[in-house]
Amino acid sequence: MDGGNDPQADDWGPFGRPLFDDPASQWLKRVGVVDVGSNSVRLVIFDGAARSPAYFYNEKIMAGLGAGYAETGRLNPEGRKRALDALRRFKLLSEDFQMAPLTVVATAAMRNAEDGPEFCEEVLRETGLRVWVIDGEQEARLSAQGVLLGWPDATGIVCDIGGSSMELAALLEGEIGLCQTSPLGPLQLQGIKDKKKRREHIRSTIAEMWEKIGPHEDRLYLVGGSWRAIARHDMVRRDYPLHVLHEYRMTPRDVTETIDWIAANDSSELASKSGTSSSRMALVPLACEVLRELVAVLKPREIAISSYGLREGLLYQQMPRELRERDPLIEACRFAEQKDSRRPGFGRVLHHFVSPLFEDLPLARRRIVKAACLLHDVSWRAHPDYRHEACFDYVTRASMGGLTHPQRIFLGLALLHRYKNNRSGTHFEDLLGLLSDEELHQAEVLGKAMRFGSMLTADTDESIGTLSWKPRKKLLELDLSDRAKVLFGEVAQSRFQSLANTLGAETKIV
Repeated sequence: MDGGNDPQADDWGPFGRPLFDDPASQWLKRVGVVDVGSNSVRLVIFDGAARSPAYFYNEKIMAGLGAGYAETGRLNPEGRKRALDALRRFKLLSEDFQMAPLTVVATAAMRNAEDGPEFCEEVLRETGLRVWVIDGEQEARLSAQGVLLGWPDATGIVCDIGGSSMELAALLEGEIGLCQTSPLGPLQLQGIKDKKKRREHIRSTIAEMWEKIGPHEDRLYLVGGSWRAIARHDMVRRDYPLHVLHEYRMTPRDVTETIDWIAANDSSELASKSGTSSSRMALVPLACEVLRELVAVLKPREIAISSYGLREGLLYQQMPRELRERDPLIEACRFAEQKDSRRPGFGRVLHHFVSPLFEDLPLARRRIVKAACLLHDVSWRAHPDYRHEACFDYVTRASMGGLTHPQRIFLGLALLHRYKNNRSGTHFEDLLGLLSDEELHQAEVLGKAMRFGSMLTADTDESIGTLSWKPRKKLLELDLSDRAKVLFGEVAQSRFQSLANTLGAETKIV
């Protein structure tokens, strides 16, 4: 499964040998995972053996393998056909991309159905792909590992809902605790027609899981297509401006109000407004019933949506600990700088130069300062008139882990000011409401500091000078190196003064 010829490879089970421990596997550029679920069959190809991998390819087929299971105990016949067709296609795609053999993992529908083993044999015979059917606790653990790909130090409860099951996993400062599984997927719940009995079943099942897993009243991480569909409806209801599901946050009250709102409105209209497919929308009401009870029993302080789940968990499984512990945001920014900037490596020099302006900020904000410096030049190929917009779009829409929504906006605004002094008149103004006035000011200072600092170098990493900021005296001091004195021309002087004006500071040049 990792592309080698080692006859012992299968001893690693569905996860394959660790890709990054074996020097012989360093040539691997792409890792492909197929998730055969109760609702969908999805292929994801990750690009690069990195801490924050890019999604090279992502395709989903709503096969509906688990449809009707509650009544028949077997896989849906039409679902089997669609799933097999999808797997044939995915196998050929992986060959075209010249990558390692796909890892194919199946969850609740395949492990519970009477004809699950028979279908696995058919897939192997028709495609040559071996399907690894994992149990509920493995599924919960993999989903939790997917969450850790984006939140390395996460604490709380991960809840992954599929078509035929729902899993819970405890997280404490990045370590996975007890994992639980249950038959609370919407396709399973369709078999309980009486709404009162269904609600009692959901509540008692969650309470039993909660009693075993223990209290974690910090954050609830939601993984799965039905949860993401509910989050999209919450965005529509709240008229939320940033349509990025990963790291979207809701309060328990938000969840309750959105569930009531979904129940009170026409489902086809809601599907159109939220961009939810009709097949997914059919399962949303049952998922809402589960989520309502889940929030009532677990009482989380906050609910966060994770776009990372089982598939990302499979990738995380193969990472050595030293790679897992790296910051996903900083790793993604380093990769972007290396790939797209005019001067790879200058972000480190620029960060050292601007850091004195931000020494009093909390660590979480200084981390975003570092990310901004790494990304300060990656949009240089855009037309000069639109670079400020291109870099804002790049950050706010990028597939990056380790970024809250306000942090995305802060980072995007800082990069906007890297190329443009004034942000008025841009089409991003509705997003800026996610930041406080102080954060807006800090982002502008960072952008203008990068705008100035980037002028003090050409093609060398030698010292470009030193900034010194005395906030009580409101004094911005610039100590220029011999080389930087020559580079401190009229435009550079103007940008230095613009930075000082934003700080409300007097200037001193040594």
